[in-house]
Amino acid sequence: MTKLVPLIAITGLLAACGSSGSQSGSGQQIKIVGSSTVYPFTKAVAEGFQRATAGTSVIVESTGTGAGMKLFCGGVGGDFPDIEDASRAIKKSEFDDCQKNGVKSVIEIPIGIDGLTLIAAKGQPTMNLTQADIYKALAANPFGKGPNTAQTWHDVNPALPATKIRVLGPPPTSGTRDSLADLYLEKGCDTDPAMKDLKKSDEAKHKDVCTKIREDGAYVEAGENDNLLVQKVAADPGTLGVLGFSYLEENADKVSPVQIAGVAPTEATISDLSYPGARKLYIYIKGEHLAAKPRIKDFVAAYAKAWSKGGALERIGLVPFGGADASAAAAQAAALTPLDPSTLK
Repeated sequence: MTKLVPLIAITGLLAACGSSGSQSGSGQQIKIVGSSTVYPFTKAVAEGFQRATAGTSVIVESTGTGAGMKLFCGGVGGDFPDIEDASRAIKKSEFDDCQKNGVKSVIEIPIGIDGLTLIAAKGQPTMNLTQADIYKALAANPFGKGPNTAQTWHDVNPALPATKIRVLGPPPTSGTRDSLADLYLEKGCDTDPAMKDLKKSDEAKHKDVCTKIREDGAYVEAGENDNLLVQKVAADPGTLGVLGFSYLEENADKVSPVQIAGVAPTEATISDLSYPGARKLYIYIKGEHLAAKPRIKDFVAAYAKAWSKGGALERIGLVPFGGADASAAAAQAAALTPLDPSTLK
């Protein structure tokens, strides 16, 4: 979305954002875009919130984190989303785009923990991969030594089966793709000391070598529909898929997890972060829209109630925070403190 809307006075914002409702919150529409991983959690909260809040509709779209950020940061007013679902933290470049387009108040709220899992068809022999195995299999230019020629997992690691490398995963617009790069590819790349040194001397080259994925068919961009990805993996023995833990739990009758460094993704291993693919999930609130749409604050409160231990979202696969993280998330959901940009990368 390329239309830019300047920051406007609150009276104008009320007209732009407020649909047909009054400031009391009646008749309001809350627009949410973003991560396919966070989508089922936000959708569940939205459905319950609509039932409990007369006259309020909540529209949730699964666009992918990156595409959602572009929409969210596109401007202020009724043409732009109120909330962004994200399977990673906002990037500094995205925050800067928000600022340029008048979105000066970006509120970050962590909602829980997810595990970025690799899955295989049910009944397949259990695989145990390391982050280095995954990097060597998927990198376009492993360790900067030339194009990737590995055809089977055995080519990557002699201890693995001679199964053809075929991995279905998210496109570049997805936060899950960013998490794949951060949690698996870069970690696997940095098992080589020369790559760690390269990061210090040439960060851009390090990123290219460590996170660029091969384009010869070994990795297949499967879009933002994770349910369809599950179906494709289940129907194609030998193929692996990359997606969030909640979809693995929901489809345990069709697919099985791949262990990473000997650790299987479970609620316990994700909660204590011993599973290498554990990651925080977020929602972002547009501060400029809060006065115009008071129901946004109520929606966030409903979300916070649902993400607690034993809450509705745990039952559909979100791993709740514990201890200090849980307290901090609850406090932020109540305070809605704008993000400090100095913390961004």
